[in-house]
Amino acid sequence: MPIEESQVKHIASLARISLSETEIESFAQQLSDILDQFEVLQNLDTTNVAPTAHVAGLDNVLRDDEPGTSLDSERSLLNAPQRRGDLFQVRAVLDE
Repeated sequence: MPIEESQVKHIASLARISLSETEIESFAQQLSDILDQFEVLQNLDTTNVAPTAHVAGLDNVLRDDEPGTSLDSERSLLNAPQRRGDLFQVRAVLDE
């Protein structure tokens, strides 16, 4: 399926990139070659292939969520840029 240079220019304008005439010619050929490969894939017989969402099996690799020990307030505030008592002090983000 040949891609015309006008289509490459349109795609480039959508992507907000500028291309030289040489690049436009090159990309038109490359995109045409890519679409030709998709046409080959369209002609494959996949009647006996089970539909899948992923080609590889996926396993959850996260650990179990179990409670653990937490930091005391003094240790958690060690690197606080500003603090007020046992709290982090931040600048106001809402106007009254």
